[in-house]
Amino acid sequence: MARRFDIDALNPTELTMARKLRQLNWGLIALISMIAAVGFAMLYSAGNGNWNPWAYRQMIRYGVGLSLAVSIALLDLRLLMRWSYVAYGVVLAMLTAVEVAGEIGMGAQRWIDLGIFQVQPSELMKIALVLALARYFHGLTHEDVARPHFLLAPLAMVAAPVVLVLRQPDLGTAGMILLGSCAIFFLAGVRIWKFVTLLVLGIASVPIAWQFLREYQKNRILTFLNPESDPLGSGYHILQSKIALGSGGLFGKGFLQGSQSHLNFLPEKQTDFIFTMLAEEFGLVGALGLISLFVLVILYGVAIGLRVQSQFGRLLALGATTALFLYVFINIAMVMGLVPVVGVPLPLISYGGTALLTVMAAVGLIMCAYVHRDLRISRQGLDEDE
Repeated sequence: MARRFDIDALNPTELTMARKLRQLNWGLIALISMIAAVGFAMLYSAGNGNWNPWAYRQMIRYGVGLSLAVSIALLDLRLLMRWSYVAYGVVLAMLTAVEVAGEIGMGAQRWIDLGIFQVQPSELMKIALVLALARYFHGLTHEDVARPHFLLAPLAMVAAPVVLVLRQPDLGTAGMILLGSCAIFFLAGVRIWKFVTLLVLGIASVPIAWQFLREYQKNRILTFLNPESDPLGSGYHILQSKIALGSGGLFGKGFLQGSQSHLNFLPEKQTDFIFTMLAEEFGLVGALGLISLFVLVILYGVAIGLRVQSQFGRLLALGATTALFLYVFINIAMVMGLVPVVGVPLPLISYGGTALLTVMAAVGLIMCAYVHRDLRISRQGLDEDE
């Protein structure tokens, strides 16, 4: 112990950073990089054997995202806790700004043009809300969580971005934000009967909510129920996706040999339906291989969350892991026709900037919780040993 004290006294900042680097979860980084490599290959295939226009840019974005993840992992967990509400407020302000000055693309107003690049605040909100809810519930006791009036503030924190995202309109992202928030409420100790009550109320309000949906959103839901009703219109995407999935067979048609994708029958092959292209080229074996990698990442996140000593770190890791799970589950279920087409990308595989950085930020939060897994934090945000 004396030797450790003397070394720390010589250069405590450098030693602390070195110790954090050694404690990074390199197994998780390796898994994430393997999934990203699959994404590069599929975007190369989507470009018909060309690194442009998608694969090369995705590789650069992944490099930036990996640097972001490592930087977040090295931050002091108490610093993240201290600035969590600020991060939420900034992203909420950006969501509000979309209403006024947002860029319109594909019929929706979802982006803010920052000159050099465009940002989709609704993606950033998935992480900002995890931070804010983890901070709020960290400051409550189990008795507080059981009292309904203590849930009003976090419910308002969830409702504000959900309403703003629905106005863009973006039903898929709003659903992800809502489901991810429900997971954190559950992990924080909110009783099951309260979720059941909200679910019953939600089902009862479906006829009213239906009246507020845009026409294309109604068509997506009706198409989900009966894709063959409009095979050349609203049902085209999902029918072509199912054809591509089935034509891949057990081992696939081979890299760059997918007929549905390379003959342009498969729409949005570089973004929402990239999993379908992978299944066509590498078959069921390739699809299950990719899913297995995602499952390992999810298990890593859950194991880390259960290992963390502080409530804030635990909710942070499990909340970020839930966000990753929802990305994967909704996208794969969507292209298989198990849920309506809602435009959710497949993390690290689909082409996209803000979504990729959001996923890497989530990975950074999980690793930050792991690096500080033994740190006990009081409800005031201080080390309990202080």
